[in-house]
Amino acid sequence: MRLTGTSLELETFLPLLRGGLMTLEIDPSVYEGIEASRAMVEAHVNAGDVVYGLTTGFGKLKNVAVPREDLAELQRNLIVSHCVGIGEPMPIREVRIAQVLRLNSLLRGVSGVRRSLVDHLAEVFNRGFVPVVPQQGSVGASGDLAPLSHMAGAMMGYGKAQIVAKDGTVSAPMDARAALDAAGLPVLVLEAKEGLALINGTEIMKASGVCSVLRATNLSKAADAIASLSLEALKGSVRPFQDILARLKNNEGQRRTAANVRACLAESEVLASHVDCDRVQDPYSLRCVPQIHGAFKTSLAHVRDVLQGELNAVTDNPLVVPETGEVFSAGLFHGQPLSMILDYLGLGTCTLANVSERRVEQLVNPDLSRLPAFLTPKPGLHSGLMIAQYAAAAIASENKVYAHPASVDTIPTSANQEDHVSMGVTAARKARMILDNVEAGLGIELVCAAQAREFTKDLRAGRGAEAAYQAMRETVEPLEDDRYLQPDLEAGRDCIASGRLVEKVEAATGALES
Repeated sequence: MRLTGTSLELETFLPLLRGGLMTLEIDPSVYEGIEASRAMVEAHVNAGDVVYGLTTGFGKLKNVAVPREDLAELQRNLIVSHCVGIGEPMPIREVRIAQVLRLNSLLRGVSGVRRSLVDHLAEVFNRGFVPVVPQQGSVGASGDLAPLSHMAGAMMGYGKAQIVAKDGTVSAPMDARAALDAAGLPVLVLEAKEGLALINGTEIMKASGVCSVLRATNLSKAADAIASLSLEALKGSVRPFQDILARLKNNEGQRRTAANVRACLAESEVLASHVDCDRVQDPYSLRCVPQIHGAFKTSLAHVRDVLQGELNAVTDNPLVVPETGEVFSAGLFHGQPLSMILDYLGLGTCTLANVSERRVEQLVNPDLSRLPAFLTPKPGLHSGLMIAQYAAAAIASENKVYAHPASVDTIPTSANQEDHVSMGVTAARKARMILDNVEAGLGIELVCAAQAREFTKDLRAGRGAEAAYQAMRETVEPLEDDRYLQPDLEAGRDCIASGRLVEKVEAATGALES
């Protein structure tokens, strides 16, 4: 990945999302701006100027001048005093993405750091050094101060870290100094302004958001494919998915969903056999898939658009701008733009689990499905997938708690100097938890829809629906007798989360729209 400060795209991070390896390279064109910004910092320091973040304390202590001989200690003290994170560690993939994002922001040449620091950050990443970063402790206002301090502190030898080897294996957490030694890295020593430059930013909520948006993009396609397989199993109608209806509704999300489902159902003999049956209308969980999944697609498009802009944003404070020769104390570190869209992402994603659970009920309930009760060939002696619907219901209900917005909350910090905060990391963590649940919930529907397909196999399914069925059958056998079901449900989740389901379906249908 070649970094310029302005060229990152969301899909650039797919290898890191999937746990793959990546090497960073800094484009030489950025060094002129970095060196010019650093020269401004050193000029102010040499002149003895009182400039926030360069020669003063931080937050409420902004008016306390610090002597020149103490500036290195000031930066060290800033980092260690801000390492107050608590809770479980962030997922490694999110920390790795945050490392890239923080470096990319510094390359814009307005943060006042040394060229040697950005080179060091790239080397830290390339040698697989990954700080252990507690998930809780950020209010998302003056940057993600606590988690980013843990990232910086590990490079300074404080806390813990892990090593990602060249074969992709990950070490157990170890003392940060031991991890530095293992990676062949020196302990980082910061100079004026650099500690603040490393921790004043929204890279933690942004990194979590990148993972969530990429997962949600996969889910957007997977949900349509799984709904198609459920439509096959329930012999639903394809008429509500016609393009003319999307044009009448004037809704792009509906159009994309309907197009995906039509592609998945192309050449279906199952639906053709059902054209003249006595069902006048399908239930909403089938008939309104374009509207429900389409609303999710609309929300996802907005979230992607905002997050894409943030990938190459400057989030530092103060900004040392060679272009004007000025030092700006502003608020680019504030996480409200991210906090709001991550709440929105969680809200939209909940919808997929809600409607999926209703389709599971349609599949397992014999009064609705006209299939064997709970999709077992031997109902009574065997319970089949009866309780799988309970699990889907539990997940959908739990999501409603996580959907409560974090971005509407604020608690003043730093003696009321920072009197409005975004709670962006909380929004990001909730979105991740919702996505975990929705992947599991759609996995349950996939298992149930594939089992229901066993009772209509005398007729050819649509290309995409059949591909979804076959993807599930790679890891889960048809249910003949009751068995220990938890591994089946985990396999359904993994089929979706790994991207394998969408890959198999798109191989049969061509590219789907997200």
